[in-house]
Amino acid sequence: MLTATPKTVQRPTKSERTREAILRTAVAMASVRGLEGLSIGDLADELEMSKSGLFAHFGSKEELQLAVIEMARQIFIDEVAAPALKAAKGLPRLWGLYAGWLSYAERKVFPGGCFFTGVAFEFDGRTGPVRDRIAALMQEWLDALTRAVHEAQKVGHLQTSIDAKQLGFEIHALGMGAIWASQLLDDKKAFAKVRTILCERLQQVQTKNAPRL
Repeated sequence: MLTATPKTVQRPTKSERTREAILRTAVAMASVRGLEGLSIGDLADELEMSKSGLFAHFGSKEELQLAVIEMARQIFIDEVAAPALKAAKGLPRLWGLYAGWLSYAERKVFPGGCFFTGVAFEFDGRTGPVRDRIAALMQEWLDALTRAVHEAQKVGHLQTSIDAKQLGFEIHALGMGAIWASQLLDDKKAFAKVRTILCERLQQVQTKNAPRL
């Protein structure tokens, strides 16, 4: 979810602006209804457009689902990854990624909560291009967390004896758990709890050179 191919900045065309507006509405709807619950007909009604107008942008439901995933990815980059990557390498960046992820879920950037947590559970038992793309982006996020742990080890903030991949997985699991508890159980303290848990976990493996979180 964190890597993006640099593009030449150009003024978007009217068609591109329309497509982006459609997808932003579709992402919000899908975060509540799920990707399978998103239909071109319902989207057309929400946007007060004709179905034929939407079909000019998306030829099938699967094509719409894949486009929605890419829009959600870009929003995630803008809200979480880009701000975190401005922080210094090491614990500041690792914490920035995690705190940014929790903040984006807690602030409900998407009305249904974390888009990717929702669709990951929705499609984890399925097959096909939509499931494959979701899995690839979730793996990309796990890799980003693992990479941030490695960087923290290289700059001397975390002990080199720890397994970076394992810690990255733990961090991800904590975040998923918080989002689940907040959404399903309406636990108002879920995000505060996991922030404390991760802070304590990092304190167990940090070095004397680590900055204060």
